[in-house]
Amino acid sequence: MAKKAENIEEEKPRKAAAKKLDEPTDNRGNASYSAKDIQVLEGLEPVRKRPGMYIGSTGEQGLHHLIWEVFDNSLDEAMAGYAKSIKVELLKDGTVTVADDGRGIPVDIHPKTKKSALETAATTLHAGGKFDGDSYKVSGGLHGVGLSVVNALSTWMKIEVCKEGTMYVQEYKIGKPQYDVKKAGKCTANGTKVLFKPDGSIFSTLEFDRKEIVSHLRQQAFLTKGIRIEIVDDREDLPFYYSFYFEGGLISFVRYVNRNHTPVHKETFYAHKSYESIDVEAAFIYNDDPDARELSFANNIYTSDGGMHVTGFRTALTRALNEFARNINALKGTEDNLTGDDVREGITAIISVKLRDPQFEGQTKARLGTPAARGAVESVLSEALKEYFEKYSGDGKAIIEKCILAQKARKAAKAAKDTVLRKGMLEGMTLPGKLADCSSRKAADSELYIVEGDSAGGSAKQGRDRRFQAILPLKGKILNVERARLDKMLVNNEIKSLVIALGTAISDSFDIEKLRYHKVVIMTDADTDGAHIRTLLLTLFYRFFRPVIDGGFLYIAQPPLFRLQLGKDVRYVYTPEQKDKAVSEMTAGKKSESNVNVQRYKGLGEMNPDQLWETTMNPEFRTLLQVEIDDAQEADRLFEILMGDEVAPRKQFIQSNATLVRNLDIT
Repeated sequence: MAKKAENIEEEKPRKAAAKKLDEPTDNRGNASYSAKDIQVLEGLEPVRKRPGMYIGSTGEQGLHHLIWEVFDNSLDEAMAGYAKSIKVELLKDGTVTVADDGRGIPVDIHPKTKKSALETAATTLHAGGKFDGDSYKVSGGLHGVGLSVVNALSTWMKIEVCKEGTMYVQEYKIGKPQYDVKKAGKCTANGTKVLFKPDGSIFSTLEFDRKEIVSHLRQQAFLTKGIRIEIVDDREDLPFYYSFYFEGGLISFVRYVNRNHTPVHKETFYAHKSYESIDVEAAFIYNDDPDARELSFANNIYTSDGGMHVTGFRTALTRALNEFARNINALKGTEDNLTGDDVREGITAIISVKLRDPQFEGQTKARLGTPAARGAVESVLSEALKEYFEKYSGDGKAIIEKCILAQKARKAAKAAKDTVLRKGMLEGMTLPGKLADCSSRKAADSELYIVEGDSAGGSAKQGRDRRFQAILPLKGKILNVERARLDKMLVNNEIKSLVIALGTAISDSFDIEKLRYHKVVIMTDADTDGAHIRTLLLTLFYRFFRPVIDGGFLYIAQPPLFRLQLGKDVRYVYTPEQKDKAVSEMTAGKKSESNVNVQRYKGLGEMNPDQLWETTMNPEFRTLLQVEIDDAQEADRLFEILMGDEVAPRKQFIQSNATLVRNLDIT
């Protein structure tokens, strides 16, 4: 879970001046609009003009997308059965190389462009070797589309192709060939090697994240069993090397994702079969954790929002489990049928389909929209699940027991949730008595500070701006929701108060549109206890109020750790290093530093209301960290390790990261 620093914020509402309604903004621009105003972009100019349209962004995500575009072309060679290894290398000068042992990009003359097919693929948008569906039955990348985009956004690119014992090469600068494709000697094995250096004038950063690259390549190795993928990072004095090779494919992938959990059955489910030209592969295992982990892919592209293939998987799984449960008399009436939520609790599943011409919804390919994928997955899985339950009936019974337990918990949670909501209704949606609400009823202007303890709550209530700042003090440490079901969670008074204060309800009744505050700020003490409470609250929001995070509404306050005073010079600092620097600055030219009064705040309650307002709550001077999720899978894994029931993974994490601790509160 990443926290992004927020700059000094906009002035608070009481100082904002509204624009008069009778002063419309003139958005008409230049009155001239004729043929000369129609801009024609040639070659790769559109990519450099609007890079975000092709790679999503010009930040870190877009930078890494360049690697994925080139890598996907090599991976397509592997999926087609022509490549057995791919190597990605990060060089010290910022250059990236991606090499494979596939057939090599064609170098003969293209009949339409009258140029080498290699140059055509590297310099022409929408010129690819995968549009006809003959060269590649399935593909994630497209030679020409991804390659030409990478070329356009690089200061320099070079492609080396080995075909039938001859090496062919061509170089480019900002997308333009420097010479015709030429022979460059002899070579032994076929393949393609692409070297490129991203353009610093396009991207806001040129720093590749090795961890992200390793994670992505590992994922691709799982999805393409039998292929070796290597990553070499030469940017440091001691080169970093990692290699992936998985014969087990999705079975290995499921076990890897599930590595920190205890399975409730022995045999991992696995199915792989083609149905009407769609290759369907799926694997799953159930564990003792209540959360569901479903990862879905189409042509090896991660579909974070699921799609038709996931719908087909869920439909087949729910139907098959209900049929098996009835066959063993585990269910009573039809009203006791297992729901989709019941059968998904505790599952770790990977669904992968490979198909021609996949229809993705959205430019980022986050959701598969191909209708045929649903029928293919449903058909293959229905048959495979029936065979699985016949062969491993003991495992089937263990899964059913898990699902029935989830069903009982769902019903208990619904009753508890209904009680909370019904109580709110009977009391006219009465807000918690401990909540000091703001006078504003506009969510966009309102802020909710969640503070620990009555002492800090008292200072915050007195120091706040009542017009737009609400205060909700929580007593002690809230329940660790990573280890508790919803029914247990909703009887916790502190969590119940927070649910009602937010106004969004919870679980399947959650509605982000009803959020009463568009800034929800966690404000805890700057010590280990405060960090623990903050972690418990982050766990709560991540597991049960995820849209609050996704919508950018959750923040973390940054109270100062020290107050320094020398005469009328008063400063607030946030770290011991800042304190030492500030003391030096304040006493520059003086003989002694002992005259500086240093006060260390052990808690928010030690700050008087004026100090708390001035340093931590005043929008003109405060610093807030906005909570973001850069990698949902990694965030999920860390919450499981740090907040879950298993002790061994947490112990290993602490031992591995102990040397990274900088500010340890031992008081």
